[in-house]
Amino acid sequence: MLSRQFVRENPETVRDAIERKGVTGVDLDELLAIDEEWRELKATGDGLRQERNEVSSKIGKLKQEGDEEAAQEAIERSSELKEELQAVEEQADELESKLEAGLLELPNVPHESVPTGEDESDNVERSREGFADRRELPDNVIPHYDLGEELDILDFERGAKVSGGGFQFVKGEGARLEHALVQFMLDVHREQGYSDVLPPIPVNSASMEGTGQLPKFDEDAYRVGSQQDDDIDEDDLWLLPTAEVPVTNMYRDEILLDDDLPVKHQAFSPNFRREAGEHGTETRGYVRVHQFHKVELVNFVRPEDSYDRLEGLLDEAAAVLDELGLPYRVLDMCTGDMGFTQAKKYDIEVWAPGDDMDDGPDVGGRWLEVSSVSNFEDFQARRAGLRYRPERHESADYLHTLNGSGLAVPRVLVAILEYYQNEDGTVTIPEVLRPYMGGQETIEGSSPIGESAVGAGDRE
Repeated sequence: MLSRQFVRENPETVRDAIERKGVTGVDLDELLAIDEEWRELKATGDGLRQERNEVSSKIGKLKQEGDEEAAQEAIERSSELKEELQAVEEQADELESKLEAGLLELPNVPHESVPTGEDESDNVERSREGFADRRELPDNVIPHYDLGEELDILDFERGAKVSGGGFQFVKGEGARLEHALVQFMLDVHREQGYSDVLPPIPVNSASMEGTGQLPKFDEDAYRVGSQQDDDIDEDDLWLLPTAEVPVTNMYRDEILLDDDLPVKHQAFSPNFRREAGEHGTETRGYVRVHQFHKVELVNFVRPEDSYDRLEGLLDEAAAVLDELGLPYRVLDMCTGDMGFTQAKKYDIEVWAPGDDMDDGPDVGGRWLEVSSVSNFEDFQARRAGLRYRPERHESADYLHTLNGSGLAVPRVLVAILEYYQNEDGTVTIPEVLRPYMGGQETIEGSSPIGESAVGAGDRE
């Protein structure tokens, strides 16, 4: 969140951030008026408290002097001041609650280097890697959702039967490939200096608020427990939408030492989101789903180091695609498409050639986001109370947080199925993944199970 002082002293900067990020439903003028009234009440309270202290200090002296009438008047005035102060403090507390709630609705201020734009069409392509020398592909690349069913490694129908739309089974060689990807990613980032964290899956509301998922994006998350007539179960828990939430909140309300920084954690987790999907093939397959696996990279750094670390984090996440030999591009996200909490964000998008989508390159296919690499500056740190002490004798200051996926597993799997597809419908396993799959070089699929699978030559 933004500090009260920053909002108070830089209203036009905040107003500009609200407008450039397209945030609606925020009345900055009302918030500034609440802040002004709160400060006036605090000043009034301070005056009443000082007067009450002065009056109270006179009572004993007046009694000693034998002036009972003046002492009684002082006692009565002290009682009046107590009541007045209590009323002022109650008003101030009520306004402070409104002020805190309002501050949570304000977006982070974009860094000066962020391109101005309204939506994804205004994002700036920063680089494109591995695309010019891409491998030779079949004349007709089969989309992953069709190929996955043909190889019997993706089962969307049974996933929907068990859990509803947006859920799936990954089976056989597909499951093995996904496990291989996870272990490969963890190994890559471990070599980059990341320490492993296996986080809890449910997280509380304080943690969701600390990273910015609440209160703005509660409709995108799955809450544990039931909700009826506005009464919620006693469990204050959510299924994590990203490991960013528990890992960032590991040190909530703690003070780290300068010698601790930078802290680099990686966490593998399942993630749960109410992805609504879009029209067309975006709602098909393993791209936009409610449950998916991902490796998340979270960094805690000194403020002066955060933008250098952002570039390092981008390279660390992209290294996975470099080693897999998958073509990708990096986008510098514009103000209107970068998100509520970020000060600056890059997206890494892998090329999946199986679908001709509007966002794809001229040669066909489409770009799939596999990582958002973000610098939040002290925005999350203020919400979560994440501080560090530059020197042991100095006061604590807010640190900066960064994160990025390293990477989102399903979309990388989709890219492998489509990019490493062969004319005969098999899939070549990238060389770096073969040690994780017992030396296996090709995914050839298996025969479907069940009476419904028996068809033209499928089974006897």
